[in-house]
Amino acid sequence: MLARILFACLALIPSLCLVAPTAAADIEITDDGSKAVVTIDGQPFTEYRYSGYAKPILYPVYGPGQKPMTRNYPMVKDVDNEASDHPHHKSIWYTHDEVGGIRFWMEDAEGKKSKEVGTQVQTSLKIDGNKIIAQNDWKSADGETVCSDQRTLTFGSEGDARTIDYEVTWIASSGDLIIGDTKEGTMGMRTHPRLRLKADPKRGNHTAGGHAINSEGVEGKAMWGKRAAWVDYWGEIDGQLTGIAMFDHPSNPRHPTWWHARDYGLVAANPFGVNHFENKPDGTGDMTLKAGETMTFRYRFLFHRGDAKSANVAQAYKAYAKE
Repeated sequence: MLARILFACLALIPSLCLVAPTAAADIEITDDGSKAVVTIDGQPFTEYRYSGYAKPILYPVYGPGQKPMTRNYPMVKDVDNEASDHPHHKSIWYTHDEVGGIRFWMEDAEGKKSKEVGTQVQTSLKIDGNKIIAQNDWKSADGETVCSDQRTLTFGSEGDARTIDYEVTWIASSGDLIIGDTKEGTMGMRTHPRLRLKADPKRGNHTAGGHAINSEGVEGKAMWGKRAAWVDYWGEIDGQLTGIAMFDHPSNPRHPTWWHARDYGLVAANPFGVNHFENKPDGTGDMTLKAGETMTFRYRFLFHRGDAKSANVAQAYKAYAKE
């Protein structure tokens, strides 16, 4: 009952329609009952897949020039140059690994079940112009709701650059909630393999040509665990210099966030994992919501041509920060 009341307050939203009356005339979203498909000027942009996985994911994702921006594995296997590690790194996702004592970042291996591992179960989805508004229950393996969320995904474009604004409101719908101190979280992405900073032939990635920098000027693998307003990864994909920037909105709790950003293409904004990132006592990064409380985080993905400098990512972030 508490969750329903909270959702009613949070979601004064227009009714679902199969083809949205788009806020931006060139963006359309259609829902087929398992995924919401987003197109720009009739071309594929991404799919919000909310069924068949342990959590909702965005896959595939196409950037400028219709270049694929994220890894295919494990949704599509045996793709040349793709590593087959970390099957829970599914394109673009939002989750965390210590939520009310349940692990949500990790997933059950095929054919195996663990009482420690939970899933996100969608309870509603609405389309409003260029937005997807979804509600989810975070459930334990026993089916008990640990907490809930409402997330709004807004899709945009400017020139051939494309954006996804990803807003998540945590809801302590089942009593007091502790979001735990771990590096395994939270707003995550696994990039196209050509954006990796380092190849790994043993796992299947034979060619990597990526570069990375954050808002503080820290480059490459040294960005891991550092706080920054944004990070940007770029490299050549199918003959085109292309990049992905992730922005942490200044209204977010604990802004600027820490980054669980690896040289193999994992990029995640994580405001909770202080003990790992700063070598502080375990639990330093815990965050508690009292029963009925909410907390909102906002992020933007910017898919652009060129590198961070030529795409003027720093200026793009300043504009986003004012919104």
